[in-house]
Amino acid sequence: MGQAVVAGTRGPPSLPVFLLPILLFLTSLASISIAEHVRSSSSSSSSYSAHVVQRERRPPPLPILPLPSASQLSWQLSEMAMFLHFGPNTFTDSEWGTGHADPAVFNPEALDARQWARAAAEAGFSRVVITAKHHDGFCLWPSAYTDYSVRSSPWRGGRGDVVGELAAAAREVGIGMGIYLSPWDRHEASYGKTTEYNEYYLGQMRELLTGYGEIKEVFLDGAKGENATDMNYLFDCWFRFIHQLQPQAVIFSDAGPDSRWIGNEAGVAGRTCWSLFNQSAATIGSYLENASLIFCSILRAIGVQVMEIKVGLIGFQQNAMCPSDQDGLISDEDLQVLQDFSTLRRIIFSVNFADEAIITASSTRGGISDLSFSVAHLLKEGIQTYWAPEEGQCSWGIHLDLQKPVQFNVLLVQEPIQMGQRIFDFHIDAIVEGEWQTVTYGTTIGYKRLLKFPMVTSQYLRLVINESRADPLISYLGIYLDPFLSSHGAFDACTSTSSDSNRFLQLLSCKSNMDRAAL
Repeated sequence: MGQAVVAGTRGPPSLPVFLLPILLFLTSLASISIAEHVRSSSSSSSSYSAHVVQRERRPPPLPILPLPSASQLSWQLSEMAMFLHFGPNTFTDSEWGTGHADPAVFNPEALDARQWARAAAEAGFSRVVITAKHHDGFCLWPSAYTDYSVRSSPWRGGRGDVVGELAAAAREVGIGMGIYLSPWDRHEASYGKTTEYNEYYLGQMRELLTGYGEIKEVFLDGAKGENATDMNYLFDCWFRFIHQLQPQAVIFSDAGPDSRWIGNEAGVAGRTCWSLFNQSAATIGSYLENASLIFCSILRAIGVQVMEIKVGLIGFQQNAMCPSDQDGLISDEDLQVLQDFSTLRRIIFSVNFADEAIITASSTRGGISDLSFSVAHLLKEGIQTYWAPEEGQCSWGIHLDLQKPVQFNVLLVQEPIQMGQRIFDFHIDAIVEGEWQTVTYGTTIGYKRLLKFPMVTSQYLRLVINESRADPLISYLGIYLDPFLSSHGAFDACTSTSSDSNRFLQLLSCKSNMDRAAL
């Protein structure tokens, strides 16, 4: 009898016996391939997970307005400038010329702009600013709009150009060039006539801004005598015109728009120094209370005395006035002062006692495992990296263990100013004789703040931040010893000192970086 078969089906064909070993071999290969694929997938998954974790670190905190423009930020980073006050007043021994001095008095036979520029560069200044025209109206370049200039003087046979020689010398030594052009003009007949004088002034401004290469700073001194002719300066037009011709230039005037005057010539500002500024509230010629101390001028000072103002020079973007003599040279005495200043600055700031410190913070944005905002950034010079705390706190602290007791009397602290100025109340404590004691305190910090205080010996310090417009950010912290600081005292910002019979210190005027946006 035959085998029964289900309709529509049939069994698999028989596999020859000799093929079985081959089939088993292929099956084993497939198993290995699958296992490797699984491991590879697992590894890829782990790699992807790690990649995701890496991308999940905290981004930087939001900047807080107002922010400095690119030119303002560059101006702050460049720090110090040398201001060269030179003209007929040098020969007539007057502060404000009348505008009637004979051009023949101007004859600096040995004038050497290269000496000026070299002196500035070697002393660590980033740029020079020259009084192209002071209040007397005399022009240190051969302006096409007046005969009251070097062209009418005997110097260089009437073919000289002080501005041109200095601009070339500055380029040669690699420093920037700045122009001072006084709005008040005691010589020009059109002064007092709105249209005529503003045209005259901008005509001269165009000559200066188009004939001498890159200009880093334009200085518009608002000073004017009590009985001077009334004049309507078209400041808004001037500012736009200057930025059109030299977009990178920082403009200084009594009320901005890029940097501002403190409002007095005593050289002293309050402890609170904001870069941000309500421009609409400023009155030209008025005292700007609590403004920043950014422009102080030195005439002469002995080496140690000059260190009394280094806090302002280094900590607050300043111009150091170093005038030429009647020969057109910086005197040997003043060159020695500049050299002393440079040497003493290197001595003081060559050793930061915080460099080897064990440093901790009250908190760190993203946690201590996220190095993006680590407190370790405080020991790296510059403002591009910084410590940031966790959000939502109301006080903040940074602790330093210097690992051994050291003597110090200078604090340097910086905010990453490109993120907006924030802190307005802080202090430094140190353990002295077994107890925490406040060493010094400050209000605002900004791009850079230097505080001097009586000598302290301690191993343990803490920076305590009490008030801030937003989460505080600190980019650098330095602890230094100034061996030349008088033992009796501490001054924050520029301070004058007692003078001897031969040299003296004169602090004349102050200016500050001012961010464009108002509070």
